Amino acid sequence: MKTYKIHRALLSVSDKSGIVDFARSLHALDIEIISTGGTAKIIAKSNIPVTPVEEITDFPEMLDGRVKTLHPMIHGGLLGVRDNKAHQKSMSDYNIIPIDLICIDLYPFEATVAKPESTEQEVIEQIDIGGPAMIRSAAKNFKFVTVITNTSQYGPVIDSLKKNKGKTTLELRRDLANAAFARTASYDKTISNWM
Repeated sequence: MKTYKIHRALLSVSDKSGIVDFARSLHALDIEIISTGGTAKIIAKSNIPVTPVEEITDFPEMLDGRVKTLHPMIHGGLLGVRDNKAHQKSMSDYNIIPIDLICIDLYPFEATVAKPESTEQEVIEQIDIGGPAMIRSAAKNFKFVTVITNTSQYGPVIDSLKKNKGKTTLELRRDLANAAFARTASYDKTISNWM
């Protein structure tokens, strides 16, 4: 199976540890970075080129940040099957550019619900919607998209990109997709238990 070079990455994390170094490594490999909110700010502050997601969607973040990535320009970029001519045509017709890698760790629901002082509204606001949707989109399309859900995965992904001339292996992408589905399942189970 043909492997595609990673040209574009979307980074959106609650845990910012290591994200600047990861973004710097992606930039050094000539990978375009798009990002949301606080993640975009910390990357830009470190003098790494980053495109805010609202420039991709042509919509601002809205509803107190509840809606920012739930958009065809994002999900079309994640779900488009790169070797499917009909998908390629649709993406071309609507100017959807593929997103080849995502790095998303979800809102800290578990940490918030563990604090006895957290109010119900505070807990509810930590139920991530866009994050799991992007993770699942990328993981479903693991043949073409690399999905990162944990800081421990930064090193292996960068190593693979360097070793494989800007590409990740199918084996790594499948392993990361498996970890991604496990993460969203665990996240939803915690929410279900709280509800």
